Order: sequence, then C-alpha cells, then structure tokens
Amino acid sequence: MVTYDPIPLEAIEAARARIAGAAVRSPLVRLPVEDAPAEIWLKLENLQPIGAFKIRGAANALALAPSEEISRGVWTASAGNMAQGVAWVARRLGVPCAVVVPETAPQAKRDAIDRLGARLIPVPFDTWFEVFDTRRFEGMDGLFVHPFSDPAVMAGNGTIGLEILEDLPDVDAVVAPFGGGGLSCGIASAVRASGSSAKVYAAEVDGAAPLAASLAAGTMVEVEYHPSFVDGIGGPRLSAEMFELSSRLLDGSLVTSVEEVASSVRLLAERAHVVAEGAGAAGAAAALKGAAGQGKVVCVVSGGNIDASKLATILGGGVP
Repeated sequence: MVTYDPIPLEAIEAARARIAGAAVRSPLVRLPVEDAPAEIWLKLENLQPIGAFKIRGAANALALAPSEEISRGVWTASAGNMAQGVAWVARRLGVPCAVVVPETAPQAKRDAIDRLGARLIPVPFDTWFEVFDTRRFEGMDGLFVHPFSDPAVMAGNGTIGLEILEDLPDVDAVVAPFGGGGLSCGIASAVRASGSSAKVYAAEVDGAAPLAASLAAGTMVEVEYHPSFVDGIGGPRLSAEMFELSSRLLDGSLVTSVEEVASSVRLLAERAHVVAEGAGAAGAAAALKGAAGQGKVVCVVSGGNIDASKLATILGGGVP
C-alpha cells in the first residue's frame, strides 16, 4: 500500500505560487445566522473559475507533471468538479482531456465538462469508483490525474488552509466536505504545519459516510451506499492510503442527513446569497446543528455546481 505523510508547509506554499494564475483567493464571509450554535464562516470555493475548489489541486498537479506525459493528453475520473478542473487546465495547455464519469453525474456538471472541451466517458458507478484504486481505464492514454490520492493535488487543496489562517487566525474549527479525503487532508496538513490548534473535521452525509464508520471501527469498513443529490462526496469505501492519512490528520467526521444538507443549501441561498451544491453545504449543515463545536467555525463551500432543477426543488422546501 502507498502511504502518505502530511503535506509539508513548503510544498503548500510553493503550490500557492504555482496556481496563482488559475485559482482565485476565495473570500471568507460570515454566515448571518444570529441563533447559530457557533460563529460560522464560509470559505467560498464556489467562486472559483470552475465553480469548485478542484481547480487548485488540478492546476498544481499538472504544473508539476513532466511535459512529455502531458503532451499525450490528460484524463481523470470524476463526478464533475475535478473533471472541470483538469479540463480547464488542459484547455489552457492546449492538450486533449478525457473524463470517466459515473452515469449518475449531474447534468450541470456534464454540461460544464463538455463546454471545457473534454471527452466524457459515462460508465456504471462501480466501474467508475474502481478507477480510483486501479488508476487505469481501457483505452485511456496520457497522464492520469487522481482526484484526491495525490500529494500534488493535496498540496494545491492545502492552499485553502493557508488562506483561512491568514484571514481568521483564531479559527477554532474547519469543516471540509469529504469525498476521497484530498480536500480535508490538504487543509489539515496546512493547519497542522502552521502551528494552529484549530480542529479539522470531515463532513459526510448519511448513506455515504465510510470515513465515520471506519473511524468508529478503528479499521476500514465498507458501508451500504445510497446515492443522493449530494453527489460530490461519499461512496461505499475509502482508499487505504487516504484512510491512514485521514486518521492521522483529522479530528473526526461529522455526518448529517440528506434533509439537513438540503436545508443548509436553502439557508445559504436565502441568508448568505450563496449557491452551494450538496457537498458544498455539508459542512455548514454540520456546523448549524452544533457538531463542530462553538467558537469560530469555517465551513468550506467546496462547490456550487448544482442542477437548476434540484436547486429549485430545495428552494421550494423539498429534497431532490
């Protein structure tokens, strides 16, 4: 098994300089909810050029990759946001990009990938999920950019942690959505290496929370997976190397229901005028019910790429 150490601070700082022409420094804003159990802040990664944080890791990984590998093209496996990150950078580099996506990928994300010029290859969910372990797919050539299990990707994600600490040095907790672990472990690496005592939590959703189950069991376990509109995070199982790193870096996993996440999407739109996809609202859902503790809590709004029809259902009081 591959094992990873926490990402060094110098690697994250170097990534910040490397991705400056791609990712923007996203704002940190206060969530105006007077009766919240904590002082909740939102790190608005939904305002990135692709509408999600994934551009940070994608840009750093491709900047570090050998040019001869990139010249043959790049590809990734993604439900939508990493696909957009890799496709965005590939278009800027003038190289072809292909993306293996699950057949359940939201239409809004598929349309965005297509606009960026990438070739989509829809496959059954289990086939797609297997690519994370094998890093292979028949017919694919060129450089594979792993969406989470890659130190270069995590270093790019870790730049979010640096920005949070600069904008809110006395932060007490950071909550980041957990899909494969690349976002939360990147941020936690930055927080730990900077000497902050802030806790860093993963955010998961019921029916797709293998980290919470594995941490409770003290070993990796597979869970029964129930797809929902919260498509950007969760799955039936973890990768071994990311479970090991998450166990070392994170302070736990905060699990909310699909209904609580829908309520969070609605509240962020109504009170903060922020459009968040399900994964992007999961951290705020946990903080709003007090799971992240009191004090100053930063919730990473990881993306805002949600189908308009699903958003309309949520704003109307329903759950897609």
